[in-house]
Amino acid sequence: MKAKFKRVLLKLSGEALMGEGSYGLDKKVLQYVAREVKDLVKTGVQVGLVIGAGNIFRGVSVASAGMNRVTADNMGMLATVMNALALQDAFEKNDLSARVLSSIPMPIVCESYSRQQAIHHLDKGRVVIFAAGSGNPFFTTDTASVLRGLEIEADVICKATRVDGVYDRDPLKDKDAIKFNKLSYSEVLSRRLKVMDSTAISLAMDNQKSILVFNMNIPGNILKAICGKKVGTLIEGDKK
Repeated sequence: MKAKFKRVLLKLSGEALMGEGSYGLDKKVLQYVAREVKDLVKTGVQVGLVIGAGNIFRGVSVASAGMNRVTADNMGMLATVMNALALQDAFEKNDLSARVLSSIPMPIVCESYSRQQAIHHLDKGRVVIFAAGSGNPFFTTDTASVLRGLEIEADVICKATRVDGVYDRDPLKDKDAIKFNKLSYSEVLSRRLKVMDSTAISLAMDNQKSILVFNMNIPGNILKAICGKKVGTLIEGDKK
């Protein structure tokens, strides 16, 4: 298959890495993600990736339980670095060159983020894993993924989920939930659809950056999506 896009930003939740467990990392899932991304890279697509930390630490939940929000968010950002390093290891074991770039400088562990360095690695065919979110508290990894997608000039932002797109309500809880094949940014915001947080959607809307939401648990789905097949839900400019 021929890729429709040259450069993509893939957003993965931390929960996606824990498999059937209730926390932590699942080796089989890491290997699965590595194989899926490798198939994508084989088509010539440049891949940037933002990973969450919900499998290790949920800053918002801890903050709501009494911890200072800034402290909790900083801990969450550090947890994303752990996930990023685990993904890098899985990629390299599958003969896929990858680099971790952290928004929080930690040169002994990984490279510090800079737009120029990220684009350099992407042009060399390496997968770039963006860690530590945006480097700022109060901003989610969803917002960080849109931010990094804009900075590296990705053609599309791909949000991997556990379901095959965006629904009017949770399809895992309501079998009558209705799936949307296409949505505008304003529809996502007005309907309060839980795709990404409102800051991330607004940032994408202001810069007209398309977001593709799909189920990565289905083998080959991301490749189909990048090759223009009808997969998931596309969020882009308001309907005329």
